[in-house]
Amino acid sequence: MNSWPLLSVLTFLPLLGALLLAVFPLPTRAVVRSFAVGALALTALLMAKFDLGTSGLQFVEKAPWIPSLGVDYFVGVDGLSLLLVLLTALLLPLAWEVAGPERTSERSFGALFLLLQSALFGTFTALNFIHWFLYWELGLIPAYFLIKLWGHDDRRGAATQFFVYTFGGSIAMLVAMQAVYLTAGTFDLIQLRDLAATGELARRLPERLTGWGPELRLLLFLGVFVGLAVKVPLFPFHGWLAPTYSSAPPSVTVLLTGAMSKMGVYGFLRILLPLFPQETRTLLGPLVALTVISLVFAAFAALAQTNLRRMLAYSSMNHLGYAVLGLLVAMDPAARANPGASPAVTALAGAVLQLFNHGITAGALFACVALLERRLPQGSNLEHLGGLRAVAPVFAGLMGLSVFASLGLPGLNGFISEFLIFAGVFPLAPAAALLSLPGLLVSAWFLLNLMQRVFLGPATPACRGFADLNVREIATLAPALGIMLLLGVFPQVALMFLNPTIQGYLTRMAP
Repeated sequence: MNSWPLLSVLTFLPLLGALLLAVFPLPTRAVVRSFAVGALALTALLMAKFDLGTSGLQFVEKAPWIPSLGVDYFVGVDGLSLLLVLLTALLLPLAWEVAGPERTSERSFGALFLLLQSALFGTFTALNFIHWFLYWELGLIPAYFLIKLWGHDDRRGAATQFFVYTFGGSIAMLVAMQAVYLTAGTFDLIQLRDLAATGELARRLPERLTGWGPELRLLLFLGVFVGLAVKVPLFPFHGWLAPTYSSAPPSVTVLLTGAMSKMGVYGFLRILLPLFPQETRTLLGPLVALTVISLVFAAFAALAQTNLRRMLAYSSMNHLGYAVLGLLVAMDPAARANPGASPAVTALAGAVLQLFNHGITAGALFACVALLERRLPQGSNLEHLGGLRAVAPVFAGLMGLSVFASLGLPGLNGFISEFLIFAGVFPLAPAAALLSLPGLLVSAWFLLNLMQRVFLGPATPACRGFADLNVREIATLAPALGIMLLLGVFPQVALMFLNPTIQGYLTRMAP
């Protein structure tokens, strides 16, 4: 227990800002910027105080909340969750600054932005399922209204589709976890993890829920899996993805793709795999096959798009598919027989690092789309774009850097995480690695095609008067671009936070 509740302060700080904007006629831009900077400063303090030599939870806060239901207020972070907290703290200022003055002056828009950040912080730090689930659902509310009220095209239909898919998956997950609670008598994710690791959770299930056997455990596993797979998303739970990304305000999509999509993969690591180790082993082959199908499908779907937003939406699905592939393959019992030396460590380190790297690069790309559409309302339609390198060389250079980071160019952050994933997956599941390679090749194809169509050739009539980025816009993108370069050259800056957590995680999961 820490004397100063840093995680609670961090989580409730943006919520306080949202409440202030909702109640008082305060200057929206100043309030959001102040609370965003405050959250970033607290995250920096957490990182400075984080003990790199331990794999356990740190900054733990725990207090009874609803004892009759086994619900505690329980928060804490390890290297995995700390990196995602940092990602959330970095992305909100980026998303806010590219939203445009017509949006950042609206109190309701700013309040929903801060509410979404609070929900994300809570999701990545809560360690009791009910506590975690409240944040999981809370994030859906501001995202829904941000899309519906300030989106484009069919924004109402896209917001409804996003809500229905996510809420439907959440119901399946909640029902499954209620059965787990009836079995174990607790919602504490750490206690449930320990019970599952010893086999006690699986043993209790037929005792507490008579008439059911292994088939119930598989149903519970699938219920939690579906709830998380919708958020990633994985095929075939991705139906909401393209409509939502193409209709949401680009600044909101920075948070959707950069941070909210990580909630699903984080749930895999924090809930699904630790609580259902036997079911994971049983279904590992089909799950890996589904992931390979998902990431290859997403790459070809992106190649077929003529809309920049939809192309980047499927690109996001493709890149997160590699992260899921790495963490699933790392769960193979043979891979974890010796966690300290196994390629599973490499695969899982790459998968977790991919979450952070993808959040930065995808967030920067959609920030560039926001700046593009601020100048050209039809900017997402590739048919209207071309020749921007000649009229806006700074914009072309900065967006080009983000594209090459997403492509996995050596020297940029996207390369190291994908390299680690495949370096770990190839020795453990060579067939899955080989079948995933077309996804890498097609990703390079459509991203280079994007560069050619948007920036090369003669300027189209719509682009001839395009104004290059100003100093404020360059400064807005600079932190994300700096991180791409830093982690491309010195990935150990992030890996030193992750390695002890990953070693401990695989040791606990070892058969």
